[in-house]
Amino acid sequence: MATIAGPAIQNLPYVRDLEYRGFVKGHTIISKASGDELCHYFGGIPYALPPVGVFRWKHPRPLPACYRYGTRGDPADCTGKASISPQPKSTSPLVDEDCLQCNVWIPAGKPPKLGWPVYFYIHGGFLQIGNANSGNPTALLSESPFKAIIVKPAYRLNILGFLASEELLADSGSTTKSVGNLGFWDLRLALEWTQKNISYFKGDASNITIGGYSAGAHAAFYQLAYDLELPPSKRAIRRIVMQSNGPGVQPKSLREAQLQFDELLTVLKIPKSLLAKEKLERLRATTAKSLIDAIPRMRLHQFRAVTDGVFVRHTLFSDIVDGTFGQKMLMNNIRLLTGECSDEHHVYGRYYAPGEIFDSVISRLEADYPQRVVTALSKHYFPEGKLGGKYKSWQEAFGKIYADVQIHVSQRGFLDGLIKGGGAKLIQRYRIEWRSELADLTSPRQWGATHGADNILWFLGDGHSLTNAENEIIRSGLIDLLAQFVAGQESSWGTRGPLQVRRLNTDGVVDSWFDELWYDKLKVWDSITKASLEQKVSRL
Repeated sequence: MATIAGPAIQNLPYVRDLEYRGFVKGHTIISKASGDELCHYFGGIPYALPPVGVFRWKHPRPLPACYRYGTRGDPADCTGKASISPQPKSTSPLVDEDCLQCNVWIPAGKPPKLGWPVYFYIHGGFLQIGNANSGNPTALLSESPFKAIIVKPAYRLNILGFLASEELLADSGSTTKSVGNLGFWDLRLALEWTQKNISYFKGDASNITIGGYSAGAHAAFYQLAYDLELPPSKRAIRRIVMQSNGPGVQPKSLREAQLQFDELLTVLKIPKSLLAKEKLERLRATTAKSLIDAIPRMRLHQFRAVTDGVFVRHTLFSDIVDGTFGQKMLMNNIRLLTGECSDEHHVYGRYYAPGEIFDSVISRLEADYPQRVVTALSKHYFPEGKLGGKYKSWQEAFGKIYADVQIHVSQRGFLDGLIKGGGAKLIQRYRIEWRSELADLTSPRQWGATHGADNILWFLGDGHSLTNAENEIIRSGLIDLLAQFVAGQESSWGTRGPLQVRRLNTDGVVDSWFDELWYDKLKVWDSITKASLEQKVSRL
C-alpha cells in the first residue's frame, strides 16, 4: 500500500530582490533527511489591487508604478498562501474577496542561461470553487526532470468572477465595452504580471507554458484565444496544457446572462424596478457571504463565461470549426498537450446533481449552457425524452453528458479544428485509465480513473509518498514527457498522428491507443456547435 505521509522537510528564509518592486521573503524547502534544497516557494504575492468595495465586478487593476512589496530590511512576508475567492461550502480562514494573488514555486539549483521555463498553472473547480494552494509540487520539482517555475494564480470565481448583465456593462466604464469574464481578466493580468516579473525569480519570460486542470484547462484555452488576437509584442504564451477539459461551447449571450442576473436580484429581494445604478449599489453593499449563500437557491446557479465580443469573440467557435483557430496556432507554433481520464463522469454526475426526472436534467444543463445547446443535447441523447437502457439513472446520464461537453466531445472538436487548420503536428495527446492507490484519498475506488483522480499523478504524489512502483509508472508514463513539453524540448511520445493517443492503461502500462471514440464524439460536437453558432448573440 502507498503511504500518505509526505517527506520530512524544513523551511528556511529565502529573499528575492524584485528591483523596482522591492523585496519579498519566501521559503527554501529543505529535506531534513539529506539537507538538500528541494525548491523555493513564495505564497500570496499580490499581482493586482484588491477588487473590493466599489471595485467589485470591475476589471482588475494592475499594481501602480509606485507599488512596493517591501524593503531590503523588511521584505514583504510571502511565506503563506494565496487568499481564496469566496465560494460555496468553504470554511477556510483564507477566504477573502481580496484574492488577486499568486503562489510561485522555483526549482532549486542553478537555472539555465536564459532562466527557468515557466509553467503558468490555473486551478480547476468548474470556475465556481477551488484555490491556488491545491497541488503540492515539491516532489515534482525535486524528484523528477520537471524543472520550471510554477506560477499558480488565484482569481475571482462564480458570482464574483463571472456575473454579467446590461447593468454591469453600462457600469463598466470600459472603452472596450466588455462585460463579465472578470475571472478571465484576472488571469490575464496575472499572466502579464508573470511576463513582467518572472525574470526576478530567475525565470525566462519568453518561455511560458499556460495550462491547468479541469476548469483550469478551460480557462487556459480562453487565455490562449485572447493572446492570439494581440499584437506579437504583447503575446505571452508559447505552449498550452489542457488536462481533462476543453473549450466547451460558445458561451451564453448577454441576453441569457441577463436572466441569471435578474434571478439573483429576485433571490436577494432586490427590486428589478430600481434604476441600474441602484441595483448595483445594493449588490455591492451585500456581503460576499450573502452572495455566495444565494447561489444554491438559484436555478441558474453556475456562473460562467459570456460572449462579450472582447475577451470571448463572437466568432471564436466558428473559427475553431472551420480551422481558422488552428491556422493561428500553427502560424505561431503553439503546441498543445491535452488528454482525458477514462471515467471522468463519476465526479461530474455528483456536482449539483439533478433530480431523477428528464426535466431536472434539462434544467441543470441550462445552468451551464445556452438554451439552444441544451436543446441539441436533449435531441441527441434523449430523442424521446426517456432514459432508455443506456444509463442506470438520470444522474449517471447527466454526468456523462456533462463530461462529454466539457471534455470528451469539446476536446475532439477542438483537435478536429486544429487538424483542419493544418496543425496536426502541434498535438500531443494522453489518456489515463490507471488509478493510483493514493486516489482513494479523494474518490471511491470503484469510480476508477475519474475526474480529478489523476491530479495526484501530475504533482508526483501531491505531497504524499508513493511506492517505488507507482513512482516509476507516473514518471515514465506522464511526468518525464510533461517536463520535456514545458521546457520546449522535443519528446518521443510513442504515437503517430492525432488519432493515436499515449495511454496509461489499467495495468499501469503505456501503450498507443487508437481513439475509437473520435467519430461518435464528433457527431455530438457537430450538433452542439451548429446550435451554438445559431444563437442570437448580443452585439456589445
